[in-house]
Amino acid sequence: MMRRRTTLLTTCTALALALGATACGGGPVSAGGGDQALSGQTVTVAGVWSGTEQRNFQKVLDAFTEKTGAKTQFVSTGDNVSTVVGSKIEGGNAPDVVMVPQVGVLKQFAEQGWLKPLSEKTEQSVDAGFAPVWKKYGSVDGELYGLYFKAAHKSTVWYSPDALAQAGVKPPKTYDEMLKAGRTVSDSGLAAFSVAGQDGWTLTDWFENVYLSQAGPEKYDALAAHELKWTDVSVVEALTTLGKLFKDKQLIAGGQKGALNTDFPGSVEKVFGPEPEAGMVYEGDFVAGVAKDQFGRAIGEDADFFPFPAVGGGKAPVVSGGDAAVVLKDGKNQKAAMALVEYLATPEAAAVWAEAGGFLSPNKNLDLASYGDDVTRATAKSLVAAGDSVRFDMSDQAPAAFGGTKGTGEWKILQDFLRDPSDPKATAAQLEAAAAKAYRG
Repeated sequence: MMRRRTTLLTTCTALALALGATACGGGPVSAGGGDQALSGQTVTVAGVWSGTEQRNFQKVLDAFTEKTGAKTQFVSTGDNVSTVVGSKIEGGNAPDVVMVPQVGVLKQFAEQGWLKPLSEKTEQSVDAGFAPVWKKYGSVDGELYGLYFKAAHKSTVWYSPDALAQAGVKPPKTYDEMLKAGRTVSDSGLAAFSVAGQDGWTLTDWFENVYLSQAGPEKYDALAAHELKWTDVSVVEALTTLGKLFKDKQLIAGGQKGALNTDFPGSVEKVFGPEPEAGMVYEGDFVAGVAKDQFGRAIGEDADFFPFPAVGGGKAPVVSGGDAAVVLKDGKNQKAAMALVEYLATPEAAAVWAEAGGFLSPNKNLDLASYGDDVTRATAKSLVAAGDSVRFDMSDQAPAAFGGTKGTGEWKILQDFLRDPSDPKATAAQLEAAAAKAYRG
């Protein structure tokens, strides 16, 4: 299973994964402090994170160790979580906790009988601190299996304040205003948007924001579950709306061909790199990490965002992604594993990573002061304030063959649409044919 990540990852060595290695970087953490109730136990945690993300999550695990005495060991799976975890279960070497990055994978794990329902204590924390939608995405057949610890806000349009100021435009409130502002930016000498068309996942995110705002949350849910066909008029309308941007060579850096040759990091570089080619780039809150870490931009000064604007008469969309902690039945340390997830459900645990940066929590009880800068605070506030109107990334809810595989399904069809957006109806028919096959299989 292929899936795109919501942040840039530096991978563990291929050799380590091939050998089913233990920790990638940082080994077991020594116990200390706290009440030491779990002293002598080791919790193995598997997840996609590596590099900076893994180091920051390790700080959370260290805080758990201080609190309970349980040691921790993190295993980086790379993007192929279900394959790696499945092989470990078959080999009798199952991790205790997995940080699952897709609703579809969480459901798959539950249906295969791999998961233990989370404890009553965790469920109480979720009921008290999270919008009900997060419990819904963590549940299968009414049973809570997943605790959403880390979230992504995927309805943010990032821009260069200098570029917009030079063009004399302000952050827009509607999609049509955004296109109009983009043409003004273009007239001032920079392309309006940098689009990462080489990565099909970014195009699914564009579509999802337009669709959620224009068609509304009920149809979004139906389409995500394939209870509504992709040939529905609402899909054709959303593709038509998106096509207005895709076919306007004035708006896209390098035109359609340039976009199809630009990956996600490259799209951020075209706005925030040393030689800017565009004024704006759409993607999630993780754009800020690339702008800051790779190009030295001060978030809130050299790089800022506005919410993805409302389309037509709809509301501004809030699309999210996230990583959920689940407990495996075949793990060897059930008590410590449940205790770790109970800890991850607290604002205390979320605050550790919030202070380190590169993190959003859906936990409304986390003090916003825990975040290190005003822009991240504003992003987190927007995510929490959206409450039950948040919708999880649609392609992450789909079977991987349709919504998460390079060169096929939705990724490939939307790349073809970017190349030639002249026939939204035909594109909708292709999407339906691919979805029908994937959801059947």
